[in-house]
Amino acid sequence: MLLLLNKPYRALCQFTDPGGRVTLADYVPVPGVYPAGRLDHDSEGLVLLTDDGPLQARIADPRHSLEKTYWAQVEGVPTSTALGRLRRGVRLADGWTRPARVRLLGEAPPVWPRDPPIRYRKAIPTAWIELCLREGRNRQVRRMTAALGHPTLRLIRVAVGPFDLASLAPGQWREADPGLLRRWGLSTSP
Repeated sequence: MLLLLNKPYRALCQFTDPGGRVTLADYVPVPGVYPAGRLDHDSEGLVLLTDDGPLQARIADPRHSLEKTYWAQVEGVPTSTALGRLRRGVRLADGWTRPARVRLLGEAPPVWPRDPPIRYRKAIPTAWIELCLREGRNRQVRRMTAALGHPTLRLIRVAVGPFDLASLAPGQWREADPGLLRRWGLSTSP
């Protein structure tokens, strides 16, 4: 089984928290599923959950290079030079990132309002970029954009491989199409 969840802002990408914070258990009442990859509590969007260990490893393991697509609202408007650096790879403290597919979105994508909203600064414009990565380092998108002088203000993962948010509102989930799993070679069941 593979579930697609639109993880809300500030929800932990785990099922328990001794501190009583909001977790995946507040949204997904299905026993025995675990995240195949993670999103930070201050990031939003698509999280895949499964009860199949080999499938979880196949999705989450960077060796399989399953592409992840993000929309990032950044401070300032990145130049073509800055976007080119993202395309070639960015040097971070833990080494160079792989090249990313990236594009500046002409207008804000159709996203839900965030509660609380991002800070608004009249003198500093913001822009939305789409990044497609084939690796998943800790806070990678945020570190990449910060390295270019464009800190990420809001980050939404909209797709993992062939799976996307479609019309899922924050906190909503659905089961993945088993046929899509098979077509992408992600099904581990016969």
